[in-house]
Amino acid sequence: MPRAAHLRLSDLRGISRLAIEATLGVTRLVETLHHNIGRAPGVLGTPTEERTRGLTGLVYRSICGVTHLVGAGVDAVLAPLERLMEGPAGTDAGLSSAERDAVLAALNGVLGDHLVWSGNPLAIGMRLRTEGAPTGKILLLAHGLCLNDRQWRRNGHDHGAALAADGGLTPVYLRYNSGLPLAINGRELAGHLEDLLRDWPVPVEELVVLAHSMGGLVVRHACHIAEAEGHRWRRHLRKIVFLGTPHHGSPLEKGGHWVDLLLGASPYTAALARIGKIRSAGITDLRHGSDLALPAGVAVYAIAASRAQKDEIGLKDTLLGDGLVPLRSALGEHEDPGRSLEIPASRKWAGYGLGHFDLLDNREVYERIREWVIGL
Repeated sequence: MPRAAHLRLSDLRGISRLAIEATLGVTRLVETLHHNIGRAPGVLGTPTEERTRGLTGLVYRSICGVTHLVGAGVDAVLAPLERLMEGPAGTDAGLSSAERDAVLAALNGVLGDHLVWSGNPLAIGMRLRTEGAPTGKILLLAHGLCLNDRQWRRNGHDHGAALAADGGLTPVYLRYNSGLPLAINGRELAGHLEDLLRDWPVPVEELVVLAHSMGGLVVRHACHIAEAEGHRWRRHLRKIVFLGTPHHGSPLEKGGHWVDLLLGASPYTAALARIGKIRSAGITDLRHGSDLALPAGVAVYAIAASRAQKDEIGLKDTLLGDGLVPLRSALGEHEDPGRSLEIPASRKWAGYGLGHFDLLDNREVYERIREWVIGL
């Protein structure tokens, strides 16, 4: 077996591009701070993005110019070597280590939209990976933010492999760039599922979805697209199980939004607000979750978690939930009845003393999933 690679030439080219962009960004940030401090406005004066002038401006322009030249030179050297050693862009360049995949998934979660927009080779493309022999029962597994399809296996347990062994389902693992907007990932997933069912080698009896965290929101968007465009796969969808999905948003992203507003209020800190904005469109979408209706005719289930024990849970624990997603958000409950998903109580379950990622390998969680999906 060929050895899995921790690093590729394409990675070096992508990393060098990010380093150049970071240098330019820091230079621009310092120049803005320099300009605003030189103007000596009031603490809450109007922030400005104007550049410095004269000799000072020349220094900053020179730094940016040299940085651009260095970046272009590194890219020019690495690009032909990459094509020679790894093949044309878009081809499978060989095995990737689990460590490399994890780093790329995290990077794409934070900067994925920028990586795509800038043509950076570190950007992840969406794909579906099937394990085991095809059967009439397909289980789609959609991972969460900053994760990938290989990270369903945690502490030796994989919900997909376990359901395949216990219920004869065929796991199909989704990998996607979690930094892209939910709507874009949803549309692309809808197209991939249409292709999957069209080419599936045996008659499809049912499609079941198991979605963790952001993956649930991507699936909801895919269902919306499929219904609007009459996709075939939507007619085979029978069940969706959500694991810690922030249906009504995550307080961490909401907090980050407030930090942006506060930093941008003063000309002395406005430049620093850019640092707070270094998060992808995918993360920003988590601020409010999704207002799309659940797919009609599909049995929907929701599992939530709380780090607190059941007998000691309070308002704070309800809001923090599993550390990332509040309990009520994960269960689809909302104080506004019009926004509540109205999932029946028999199809909701909360685990206590659990964190967000414990949902991937906790035995009680799996037993609940197994009961709902295959009736055992």
